[in-house]
Amino acid sequence: MRRKEKEILDREEIESIIKKADVCRLAFSVDNRPYIVPLNFGYKEKCLYFHTASVGKKIDMLTTNNNVCFELDVDCALVKSENPCDWTMKYRSVIGHGKAFVLTDAEEKRRALDIIVEHYSGIANEYDEKRVNRLAIIKVEIQSMTGKKSGY
Repeated sequence: MRRKEKEILDREEIESIIKKADVCRLAFSVDNRPYIVPLNFGYKEKCLYFHTASVGKKIDMLTTNNNVCFELDVDCALVKSENPCDWTMKYRSVIGHGKAFVLTDAEEKRRALDIIVEHYSGIANEYDEKRVNRLAIIKVEIQSMTGKKSGY
């Protein structure tokens, strides 16, 4: 990281950003063509979980190349000054890389749904079997991640 004074090294602080975030942007790449999408998510034990349709661009891309990148940010605010060229942003963010897999086992999918739902509501739930069977759960095993902050 070029600006070492902005780097977050503390693992707990990085995880606090993940836990506070509402959206995780997940990036795929196939044939040198990147694709990024904002998604609802859950996080537990160095893994991210996303629910999605069982067919579509995300599934097609990760089937071809399961290397992904992700980004989350929180506490974003524009900091103005007299000269717009001196404006900046306050933020805390996490960027990382990992391997993505589609979960196929129904019980694994239910556990992943619990992690996603708990991220937003703090409680687990019961899920209709038909819905669980129709959706896909993408699990990202995080290989590396870094935190960055500015203005905090």
